[in-house]
Amino acid sequence: MNTLKVKQKGFTLIEALVVMAIIGILAAIAIPQYTNYVIRGKLTEATSNLANARIAMERFFQDNRAYNAAGSPCPVATANFTYTCNPTATAYLITATGLGNLSAYVYNIDQTNTKSSNTPWGTSGTCWVIKQGGGC
Repeated sequence: MNTLKVKQKGFTLIEALVVMAIIGILAAIAIPQYTNYVIRGKLTEATSNLANARIAMERFFQDNRAYNAAGSPCPVATANFTYTCNPTATAYLITATGLGNLSAYVYNIDQTNTKSSNTPWGTSGTCWVIKQGGGC
């Protein structure tokens, strides 16, 4: 008597469910990490522009002996941040406020190079918080 064995092809339901569970776990870990990575990349725009604005303000002060003289070099808005500049004769405060999904991120710098920030990742009066967990 000759019996034929039929070889089954494909995956069992259990195997497919295990693969889907693994993909779900990886996605649950990877997506928030990637989102934070993208945000950190955009935050460099604000910190870099604030540092450059401070240098421009100091040059301007050397030439004009006042921060608030006509032609003060306050930064302009960019794709991810708006900037406000509040110069007086002897002091200034430049603030970068995020736009869109960055609206909770606010960075400041003044004439003494004091950096401060208020972000969902932490608040500091002495540095710019640019990492989750309050890291500067």
